[in-house]
Amino acid sequence: MARYLDLHVLQSIPFANLNRDELGIPKTVRYGDADRTRASSQAWKREIRHEVEEQLGEYAKRTRLVPAKVTEALTAEGWPQELAAFAGEQVARSAGKEGLKVEDGQTAVLLYVPQAAIGELAAVCREHREALETALEAAGKAKQGKKKPDAVLPTARIAELLKGRTASIDLFGRMLAELPGGRVDGAVQVAHAFTTSGTDPQPDFFTAVDDWLPEEQTGSGHMQTAEYSAGTFYRFATVNVEDLLTNLDGDLERGRHLLGLFVEAFVMSLPQAKKNSTAPHTIPDLLYGAVRSRRPISLAPAFEKPVRGGAQGLGAPSRQALSAYAGDVERLTAGKRRLAHGHAGVDTEELANLGPRHDSFPDLIDALVTAALTPKGAA
Repeated sequence: MARYLDLHVLQSIPFANLNRDELGIPKTVRYGDADRTRASSQAWKREIRHEVEEQLGEYAKRTRLVPAKVTEALTAEGWPQELAAFAGEQVARSAGKEGLKVEDGQTAVLLYVPQAAIGELAAVCREHREALETALEAAGKAKQGKKKPDAVLPTARIAELLKGRTASIDLFGRMLAELPGGRVDGAVQVAHAFTTSGTDPQPDFFTAVDDWLPEEQTGSGHMQTAEYSAGTFYRFATVNVEDLLTNLDGDLERGRHLLGLFVEAFVMSLPQAKKNSTAPHTIPDLLYGAVRSRRPISLAPAFEKPVRGGAQGLGAPSRQALSAYAGDVERLTAGKRRLAHGHAGVDTEELANLGPRHDSFPDLIDALVTAALTPKGAA
């Protein structure tokens, strides 16, 4: 039976634009007949992924530029440009039985590969340089401009490198239908964050001074209006622990380490848009975690009715609304399949319905990870 680690965060964000739309204004969602500020799951996942990779020193890249990067690596070693470019394209064309389509030196599909794979792919090209030179010469003589050259590099080896995995790929998954066995089912699901109350983006008119403007001239060198927002955000993510362990071939020790890194990164991460002009570097007011079997449960409906603040602001009533709805969930489900839970936050007293209070996020994270990975029936 599947086991899930559900994570719920409430975080107060001051004047900021964490995630903007095509017009440059904060993204929004209408929920409970109120417009809320929204931050997309993609924006938050990118920061989480980078934090996990930084902690492990294990990087993955989502790109179409694998052929170009292999070409760069070989050119840096002194290969002729034409041969290096041919080798880069051959990496894509030699990927599996069908190969990957290449357009203007880029793969037609976006690949998600370990960063270290570029050096390993270049090494394969070095091993088969003579075959590449022969194939390039033959292609030139035959003037095969319209016909794509046949694969030269060992297809199984190239496919193996392109299907390589890292921690972030094991966590978030990968779509790679073009290579059999390249797809990885993600263990992590992340919801779009939204404010617990209704919000109205606020315009900010600003100017920039031209430092070399002649004294007789007045005015600014640049004028523009940008839009920002503020509020208390509800954030939710869940990890399918069984899927994560499957992706890790059952390695429980690595699973524990990786799960802990993900939870910490989810809690402490923040999208970086407009950071230099707003510096909205807060930490969550509350982290609530629950280990569940069968299926995860979001507590987003706690805020379907927008929270209304007052002298106490929005943070405290948001925490109370979350606790109240968690109690409703507990009552309606009779507590079934909720295996463990707990919370940590700015409140010095326990919040009813959110399980034991922990003094710090690390203490809570350790308890949640242990519960999530404890086999059923174990002490």
